[in-house]
Amino acid sequence: MKKKKDLTENDLLKYEIAQELGLIDKVTKTGWGGLTAKETGKIGGIMTARKKQKRNKEK
Repeated sequence: MKKKKDLTENDLLKYEIAQELGLIDKVTKTGWGGLTAKETGKIGGIMTARKKQKRNKEK
């Protein structure tokens, strides 16, 4: 049986972005591996942009 892990800040951000892009249903049904490379790249790109924006605000 798999042990559920605690969600990190990155995990929460990833879920938030998937929700905004309308992909959360697909993720819950098929898991993150069920996304296309394009969808995964879109999420990753938005995550990177938001992290960069957050770092710049903290400076």
